[in-house]
Amino acid sequence: MSLLDQTKAILGDLVGFPSVSSDSNLDIIAYIEARMRAIGARTLVLPNDTGEKANLFASIGPDVPGGLLLSGHTDVVPVEGQDWTTDPFVMREEDGRLYGRGTCDMKGFLAACLAIAPNMAARDLTAPVHFAFTYDEEVGCRGARALVPDLEARGIRPEMALVGEPTLMRVIEGHKGCCEYTARFSGLEGHGSDPYVGVNAAAYAALYVGKLLELRAELDRGVPTDSPFHPRQTTINIGRIESGTAHNVIPGKAEVDWEMRPVRPEDADFVRERITAFVADDLLPAMQQVFPEADIETEIIGEVAGLIPTPANKARDLVMELTGANGADLVPFGTEAGLFQSMGTDTVICGPGSIEQAHKPDEFVTLDQLSACLQLLEGLADRMTRPAT
Repeated sequence: MSLLDQTKAILGDLVGFPSVSSDSNLDIIAYIEARMRAIGARTLVLPNDTGEKANLFASIGPDVPGGLLLSGHTDVVPVEGQDWTTDPFVMREEDGRLYGRGTCDMKGFLAACLAIAPNMAARDLTAPVHFAFTYDEEVGCRGARALVPDLEARGIRPEMALVGEPTLMRVIEGHKGCCEYTARFSGLEGHGSDPYVGVNAAAYAALYVGKLLELRAELDRGVPTDSPFHPRQTTINIGRIESGTAHNVIPGKAEVDWEMRPVRPEDADFVRERITAFVADDLLPAMQQVFPEADIETEIIGEVAGLIPTPANKARDLVMELTGANGADLVPFGTEAGLFQSMGTDTVICGPGSIEQAHKPDEFVTLDQLSACLQLLEGLADRMTRPAT
């Protein structure tokens, strides 16, 4: 069976696991671990606090520092409300395309890694090849955020990392960070005819949003001159505001969903510090003066580090050489790559499929893209194999 046929078979298995972020991923992790252990890989299953999800970290080759990390997430987005032609969790092939939830984002890359792994394990590698299979990338990169400090505590720091998100096999060296929050306001309901006897959660939520817009304006005035991104500055977006039941009722509850996409870490620190101080120094005292039990709680949905382009990046340069790329690009979407970069690991993004197909009904990856991915992985294996003497 050809390497591409093996990849197709494995991808069919992976698609068959409905590993939506809201559900457990333990079944797909068990499947992947069994395949890795069968080739002699050293494996670590790292559960989350609930025990319902886990990261899998596997290694082949010599147990020495450095090496290469191949990384991908096991979770997929939901299919509810989408008009699929066939069962999204049963892969089908048609006209050179493989359809199914996750084929593109990003089980195609996982399947290619699992197909090439036995070949890599049989080689005399000069450094280890690590594989990271994570949970909950789609909802804030929670798995990778837990994995990175775990690896650091174990003294594991790969020299290079390849994150196989769908880029049509373009070499990607950067993207903004993405930080998502929900602020929940608890006030005191009352009759709208006397707004001073209640604590209007909607009104305080509006003041909160107004402050975020002020901070956005400050960021707009301080655009980094060397920013390679579009838009060039850190952005803030208000995604959802919800409150109230009727015209004449003082709302006692309100919620605000918002996000920022920082181009540099200090921008994220600036926004968090200023909005936190505004809540503590202005909003809460005013609310609690009327109703001492009033409160504002902020939930961190996800804080994903950006991947910052750097002049020196061994992973980028190697993948460019192996793919024949003339340069590296930027993307607007977030990935786990910045988390691995934070370890001091040279990190690049390159994987099969188009982000235009991700999250949509009848998601697909083409056989040509999988073949190109396998060619890249074989090239990486060749570079890490000790020359015959």
